[in-house]
Amino acid sequence: MKSNNIKKFDLNIEKVLEAWGVYDALREVIANAIDEQILSETKDIKILKEGIRWHIRDFGRGLKYEHFTQNENKEKLSNADKVIGKFGVGLKDALAVLDRHKISVKIISKHRDISLGYAPKEDFPDIKTLHAFFSESSDEKFEGTDFIFDGIKDKDMELAKDFFLKFSDEKLLEETQYGQVLKRGKQKSRVYIHGVRVAEEDNFLFSYNITSLTTKMRKALNRERTNVGRTAYTDRVKSILLECKKKEVAELLVNDLKRFEMGDIHDELNWIDVSVHACKLLNSQDKVIFLTPFELINAKTMVDRAKDDGFKVITIPESIKVKIKGLKDIDGNPIRDLDEYTTEWNESFEFKFVKDKDLSKSEKEIFNRREYILKLIGGRPKKVKKILISETMRLDTFGYKESVGIWEEHSGRVIIKRTQLKNVKSFAGTLLHEVAHATSGANDISGEFEDELTKYLGLISNKNLTKRV
Repeated sequence: MKSNNIKKFDLNIEKVLEAWGVYDALREVIANAIDEQILSETKDIKILKEGIRWHIRDFGRGLKYEHFTQNENKEKLSNADKVIGKFGVGLKDALAVLDRHKISVKIISKHRDISLGYAPKEDFPDIKTLHAFFSESSDEKFEGTDFIFDGIKDKDMELAKDFFLKFSDEKLLEETQYGQVLKRGKQKSRVYIHGVRVAEEDNFLFSYNITSLTTKMRKALNRERTNVGRTAYTDRVKSILLECKKKEVAELLVNDLKRFEMGDIHDELNWIDVSVHACKLLNSQDKVIFLTPFELINAKTMVDRAKDDGFKVITIPESIKVKIKGLKDIDGNPIRDLDEYTTEWNESFEFKFVKDKDLSKSEKEIFNRREYILKLIGGRPKKVKKILISETMRLDTFGYKESVGIWEEHSGRVIIKRTQLKNVKSFAGTLLHEVAHATSGANDISGEFEDELTKYLGLISNKNLTKRV
């Protein structure tokens, strides 16, 4: 027959936490239950209501009286990267707050049944303090620990549960070595540490659960883990995002980046390194091209061509374009901006040359005047070995549209688009333009090229003026 011997344990509560409400106390009990679940690797805790009583139950090793004696739990300290708490005083504070709010508490485990009450302090019989009363377990085979509360309002329990990711409507998008990216629920974005909410953000795109703490964060955390300032966790949130590799996260980031011109992006996209990483990520996972709003308007031919080639057009601000210029994505491929797309297109390009016999009569007449036109500048330069006509042309480096003429240094060819044979003026202008490239060795928009064109204009003008005199 079991003894009804009851042992009293003075909780030594010197000061009840006046700022704590009932839900704060329940938060501590839930946190302890989750920690026990993690440490003992047992099934999920249960929070349920039976009649008028609320239960918070874990299925771990069972609460012992020793758990009321320690200021810091060594087991939790050695598993700080997994659990929520580390202070043994949290449970005692919670029980004191519940007692102050006249909440009846009973605790059941296979080791002891525990209730709260007042008893004289040792050596001071006239002073009564809050004690835990330990009686023999009513069920020595009981699994875990069950906290039973009488007098808890449903709202307080819901507020307590709201501190924990476990009970939220946020969905996991990606997990990294530093923490998790979560799809935010109906409420504001939240920042969790080991599954406990420490802050809310009005303008974050995601919620986050930080599982690897920095030294700065550890110093910033108070025991309640509430109202933690952004400066404490910003670096770690950045680290989480920069570790992400999934397309869903990248798309959400880049889609938000499109709103930059409207000044309506979420705060994470104001971090340049995060925006750049999102571009790298999406470039590796989808057929995309990154364009600025200016390019969308001024390179319409190329934009339409890219769309026809099956590319998704992603609009980014100029500040991000500058940063991704020349970078490679996470797979080592060049990030595709307008210049990169133009290069790729030109590299895969093939001319569609038109033979003389396939030209129309008027086109032949104009094309056959090529040597006469070159005589106006002193004859065909030795560098120019061939003059050819093509239906298709490479893209203009500056205007992002098909060129009307091209000089190929390596082959000694001047290639002119067939459309320029519509009249002598168009053909002659294009021919002389490309020959100027050949003789000057200079690109468009250069002093050397301008000088060469000026020289040709002088030669042509001189011949025509001489004839008139």
